[in-house]
Amino acid sequence: MKAMILAAGQGTRVRPLTQRMPKPMIPVLGKPVMEYLVEQLAVHGFNQIMVNISHLADSIEGYFGDGRRWGVEIGYSFEGYLDAGSTIAQPVGSAGGIARIQDFGAFFDDTFLVVCGDALIDLDLTAVLRRHWQSGAVASMVVCDVPAEKVPNYGVVVSDSAGTITSFQEKPAMEEARSSQVNTGIYVFEPEVIDLIPRGINYDIGSELFPLILERGLSFHAIDVPFNWIDIGQLSDYWEASQQLMRGKLQGVSMPGTEVLPRIWTGLNVNVDWEHVRIEGPVYIGSASRIEANCEILGPTWIGHGCHLEEGARISRSILFDYSRIGTGGRVMDALVFGRNCVDRDGQPQRHEGELDWVGDARDSSDPDDPSDPD
Repeated sequence: MKAMILAAGQGTRVRPLTQRMPKPMIPVLGKPVMEYLVEQLAVHGFNQIMVNISHLADSIEGYFGDGRRWGVEIGYSFEGYLDAGSTIAQPVGSAGGIARIQDFGAFFDDTFLVVCGDALIDLDLTAVLRRHWQSGAVASMVVCDVPAEKVPNYGVVVSDSAGTITSFQEKPAMEEARSSQVNTGIYVFEPEVIDLIPRGINYDIGSELFPLILERGLSFHAIDVPFNWIDIGQLSDYWEASQQLMRGKLQGVSMPGTEVLPRIWTGLNVNVDWEHVRIEGPVYIGSASRIEANCEILGPTWIGHGCHLEEGARISRSILFDYSRIGTGGRVMDALVFGRNCVDRDGQPQRHEGELDWVGDARDSSDPDDPSDPD
């Protein structure tokens, strides 16, 4: 079966992370968020996967290659052009990306699945396909109920008792929302839907293709099945997703490494002064990381490989990317540390009491300059 992963966006709402990596490559429990999707697709028999890429495209293609590690075939559709030896991103929209693939080689010749490359799911995709076929629809969307206060972050879906979609609201105010069901970015299409997509312009699935499907009176179905959906739309979502996963909230996703103490996992060859540190799990300490005496680590906290916590550092409910170094007496709480950036869950620079020192590469702590850091 065939599927497409949407991976061409710039991820502006997750900056500054996406200044360094495309959104699908943001690590969650040590591996890219898109890898969880590829694994889920493979489990349900989607063995031919096209991925549209644009922003920092090489990192996606370089990591996933042809897909053989996951028992699938992966192909890529680059949206952009070459200028003076550099690739320039020029995405054509989520629907435009589907049309581009189809026009090139007629890839979508049967029912196909489309998923956004920035969410974690434990969805029974086989059951989703079955529900789509039973409905007789040309297009189906997986929907999910969210709390009222979160409705303004999503596209709202209005459907009747039979599941037929009747209208949409694009990120309505909470008091104006006509439903608590939202678009999860998981779609099932029949190939004829692609004929509706205009060529040569940037064209979006949610805000343009779906209203056109309704305008044409085509059968459009909402699939509401129980599943866990962790969307990484904003930096706060990424922080929350990591917190939930470290607590074991997503089926089939567990902490890597070896559980050396209750709820404390490590990679290989860590250097931790276990007798003189305070650690409350869940906590992961990556390979070749060093934790000096009198440090305090309160979970859920992820410490990437090659990190260095100097004496007296305090870390609480945070994510340290690979090769981060926190200086003596540093305080990091509810935050993300990467390169020389330390931001809170909303992406704002975190203010600290006491000394905080971090560099882009803890392997060279004698050199405060990180030439790879654009800031």
